[in-house]
Amino acid sequence: MNEPKSKPATRRPASANKKSAGDAVPKTKAAAAPKRAAAKKPAAPAGAHVSPEERYKMTEVAAYYIAQRDGFAGDAKAYWAEAERQIDNLLAKP
Repeated sequence: MNEPKSKPATRRPASANKKSAGDAVPKTKAAAAPKRAAAKKPAAPAGAHVSPEERYKMTEVAAYYIAQRDGFAGDAKAYWAEAERQIDNLLAKP
């Protein structure tokens, strides 16, 4: 029995043969220019209002990371006081 050794041709879907509007070549240099990434939002201006709840949460997170750096071997009140100092300095910067 003789069987063909070549693979049968695969058919492409009919939609693959048609060009879409997005495949068109731009006609001007401006259209061909790459798009720039969106600008990042600027940081909050100095003196921006932070609610007491936000300040508490920021202090809580900072205290955790201070304690983690210390191996959780110190006093929780000392970690909290240091975190409050850091957050106050951060929010007071111009």
